[in-house]
Amino acid sequence: MPDAFRHADWARWLPAVALLAILGLLVGAARDPLARHRGGTAAEPRGPLPAAAAIDHALAERWRAAGVDPAPPVDELTILRRGWLALAGTIPSLEEIRAYEADPAPDRLERAIGRLLAERRSADWLARRLATALVGDDGGQFIVFRRDRFTDWLAGEIHAGRPWDAIVREMVAARGLWTDTPAVNFVTQAATDGRIDPDELAGRVARVFLGQRIDCAQCHDHPFADWKQAQFEGLAAAFAQARLSGVGVEDDVTRVHRIEMAAAGGAMAAAPRNVPPRAPFNPEWLGSGGTHRENLAAWVVHGENRRFDRAIANRAWGLVFGRAWHEPVDDLPDPSPEGGDLLDILADDFRAHGRDLRRLLATITAARLFRLASSHPLLDSPDGAERIEAAWAAFPVTRLGPDQVIGAMVATTSLGTIDRDSHLVTRAVRFFREIDFVREYGSVQDGQGRGRPATIPQMLLQMNGRFAREMVEANAVTTSGRIAGMARDDRTRLEVAFLVALSRRPSTEERVALEPLLAEAETRGRGMEDVMWVLFNAPEFSWNH
Repeated sequence: MPDAFRHADWARWLPAVALLAILGLLVGAARDPLARHRGGTAAEPRGPLPAAAAIDHALAERWRAAGVDPAPPVDELTILRRGWLALAGTIPSLEEIRAYEADPAPDRLERAIGRLLAERRSADWLARRLATALVGDDGGQFIVFRRDRFTDWLAGEIHAGRPWDAIVREMVAARGLWTDTPAVNFVTQAATDGRIDPDELAGRVARVFLGQRIDCAQCHDHPFADWKQAQFEGLAAAFAQARLSGVGVEDDVTRVHRIEMAAAGGAMAAAPRNVPPRAPFNPEWLGSGGTHRENLAAWVVHGENRRFDRAIANRAWGLVFGRAWHEPVDDLPDPSPEGGDLLDILADDFRAHGRDLRRLLATITAARLFRLASSHPLLDSPDGAERIEAAWAAFPVTRLGPDQVIGAMVATTSLGTIDRDSHLVTRAVRFFREIDFVREYGSVQDGQGRGRPATIPQMLLQMNGRFAREMVEANAVTTSGRIAGMARDDRTRLEVAFLVALSRRPSTEERVALEPLLAEAETRGRGMEDVMWVLFNAPEFSWNH
């Protein structure tokens, strides 16, 4: 770590740090966090995932058709890191790595992924990722919109294993206050000046839940697809009854969807007209006897609505691999009458097993593609790279988002597992630093979700920002300080540092390059600061490979 950034101002924190250090030492005295784990944690068997084998077969056919061989498999710790980044937004702790390596079961990787998906921290991360699509990135009107309440509710539903169709039904049709009934924030996000915009909700429902850009027909028939303006108007009419009142979101049965057509280009304006709720396709799926929103929700999640299951399967694939199977995610091709493509494989299995979101993600991570290397000989040429990418013949490499970067940095502050209810110090650090870091770091993707090279300000923030300095500082409560004081020699210190930061052990070349930093440092703590700073700023730390 550069000398200019070694001397953070800790004076005003010394009393709190001293107290936390004492507490940490008392808690840590019972065990050695650097020691190898003595035994694995049992997990309930998840059962067979036949769709994973079907995915493998479909991809093998794709590789043969493209005339390419897939990348070789990677080691299990690399796969473990991928799983944690995709499903929890962070990296595995040293404690989890030790427990994993001590598990002798042949299916230990599948069991570890299953345990992670069952944890609340995974549900929290998945809810945050899905909320971006469900309610957008805009803050909304604070008086009627509570993003944190919505995200926490969604995380609880995922953690409880509630079926995706039941979750969606509640988002579309729920009534109540945005604080007491968090699901209604899906609707209130579309509120402006006390009025709920039915057009915005219609477009969002189609994009998020069906993977269709039907809102392109809001003003006229779609120029490239079969969607008609009347279909969009009928979909928007399902939200016309929704209104804001003193009791929150409710449905006023006297309200209708009225179209006021303004004059354009000197033409005479069309007469105002009332539009009843209509389904863009398969009207027989509409519910009956409920509110317009309840009837629409029944149509969206209908068991024969293949678009609904394909849309979430495509988004889940994107969560795991960093890019969706089909992009853009809100412009999927119409389902083929014959079915059988990869999205149908996932969607059919998803529907057959109760629309369990966690099982869907477990199935995707069980596929062979999730275990392939990111390197391939053909990636050295532009044409070859395009062939490999199109064939999905290697694991896609994508940059981590700012929340993943900070999640990984926070994970390195503790040698044990950081969860929702423990490690007050690290959770407090994340609470006070994450918002600022994410805002300053900025986006890592383009409009299609593709990774972009790091900008100079992003790299400087990661290298020299206040948060990075605090993470690297060697003291009684940081990883650098604990490794320096507890590991028996420099070789062990370097190995533990790599496991903590990169979820792997150093290569021979890396040992030759970095062990002198430890051997020649003024103190062991200073040496560990230098090593951890190097690892934090290695390209590998900020990517999913």
